[in-house]
Amino acid sequence: MGHGATRTLERVAAAVGELVAAPPRFEPVRDVPQGGVLLALPALLANGLLRYSATCFALPPGFYGIESIFLLLGLMALARIKSIEQLRYHAPGEWGKLLGLDRVPEVRTLRQKLQLLCAAGVIPLAAESRLQQWSAKLAAEWLEADEHSRGLFYTDGHVRVYHGALTTLPRRYVAREKLCLRGTTDYWVNALDGQPFFLVTRTVDPGMLTVIREQIVPQLEALVPPRCTQAESRSPAPRFTLVFDREGYSPEFFAEMQKKGIAILTYHKFPGDDWPLTEFTPRPVALANGEQSTMALAERRVELSGKVTVREVRKLTESGHQTSILSTNERLDVPALASAMFARWSQENFFRYMREHYSLDRLVEYGTEEIPDATRVVNPRWREVDGHVRRETGKLARQLTLFGALELEGELEEAKVKRYEERKGALHQDITHRQAVIEKLKAARKETPHHVTVADLPEADRFQRLRGACKYFVDTIKMIAYRAETAMTCIVREKLARADDARALLRDVYNTEVDLCPDLRAHTLTVRVHHLATQMQDNAVRHLCAELNATETLFPGTELRLIYELGSTQNHRDQEV
Repeated sequence: MGHGATRTLERVAAAVGELVAAPPRFEPVRDVPQGGVLLALPALLANGLLRYSATCFALPPGFYGIESIFLLLGLMALARIKSIEQLRYHAPGEWGKLLGLDRVPEVRTLRQKLQLLCAAGVIPLAAESRLQQWSAKLAAEWLEADEHSRGLFYTDGHVRVYHGALTTLPRRYVAREKLCLRGTTDYWVNALDGQPFFLVTRTVDPGMLTVIREQIVPQLEALVPPRCTQAESRSPAPRFTLVFDREGYSPEFFAEMQKKGIAILTYHKFPGDDWPLTEFTPRPVALANGEQSTMALAERRVELSGKVTVREVRKLTESGHQTSILSTNERLDVPALASAMFARWSQENFFRYMREHYSLDRLVEYGTEEIPDATRVVNPRWREVDGHVRRETGKLARQLTLFGALELEGELEEAKVKRYEERKGALHQDITHRQAVIEKLKAARKETPHHVTVADLPEADRFQRLRGACKYFVDTIKMIAYRAETAMTCIVREKLARADDARALLRDVYNTEVDLCPDLRAHTLTVRVHHLATQMQDNAVRHLCAELNATETLFPGTELRLIYELGSTQNHRDQEV
């Protein structure tokens, strides 16, 4: 379908009062750049890319329908087109061939479509609620199909740093930068192997415990059905287990979750003295990636602050350091607890991979919106006084160190003793004065409310939040794309000598040229992927094509069954000759 035909279709539809979405229509083409990304289409569809597009979203009549927009965004994520703006540097006609259209929408049109998807829908809900409902449906589907999580859910916060000037966001500590920077915190919930389920975005971060208690646990309770446990069982299986780092350490929270039948697994924030080495026993541990390891482990039952009794497991490293972890899960044995806790790095690896390859931190839309007046934030006056307390305390610590290190050396001479006493007396006077100042500041801090509502903030301290609907939508698309890539990774690893090369190979495949050969009589669309650099890579792609062909996937909006092959149209012609 040429560009002129597109305009004709639009004029005819407009004349009858209705503009219909253009159906996909394929023609034989060769050497389509980045066409290898079509190999991910079965995995994208299997992970729900279009499952709820028509029920949760709607677009006004137009040339580009919902399916075309969803497919384009999913393929863009896998092809590492890291922003909507970058699409203008790719040939729209070539990308249109991959979708069965004469061209893909330009950047302005795609932005308008994205705004419409996030602002209006079939379900009469606010944009944020509707997007969360869509995400919840996908998470429920992924959880039902998940075979590796074993009821373990990893929770951690990721700070998206903001360097713009639209608004002054609150500061929070960014571990990877080792600085306090302005930004927004996203709390992600991932499976044991690092695959994501859903995320919670907080412009004003109340802390991990509050987010887990108020948002993450209710969502997981809605997703995970209660376990049927026998009454006579001494240690009933928990409904699920939350895994997080030391930021979530709280005996009160552990006891609260235990009453709900939810187990926790985290590091001990205050481990205390080392245990005797005689308590540690070498044990085989099956790691999350399938490898086997041997760890020196020991276990005790400990009571935390008189509020809850937990299992404490320690790992002894070769250097003699003891890593302490806590859990209220009574079903997992000691090696399984250690393996599950140390698998938390899969979530850190997920964050790093998504930042590097999917531009997780990039802005999707520009503009700000108001924060609800009832939102509680840190009182700027309290933060100011607290800063004075910290500065004065730091100066006092340095003075105390200097006072303790000041000694009289050498022979006792009258002049030397006099200077020593003068310095010591002056330093003591400064210390006494600073201690009095600190006490006054602490009293002022105690009298100052720690938190206030946004409505109570002075006008100069008020701020707005960045628009988040489109960002949440695109992040969900990226989650689908990442899960699709992970599924393909498991297939190509079967033919690779180095399993770690799987994702790099897929990135090469996504950027490889293809030939498209539709057969309308046989109702097939053959995607011929050009050869890669080595025979081993070709063998892995052949294996991937065979697995994808077994799914018998139809291209959305058509009756064409996708057939994947390795080669090129010219190779097939030479073979026929």
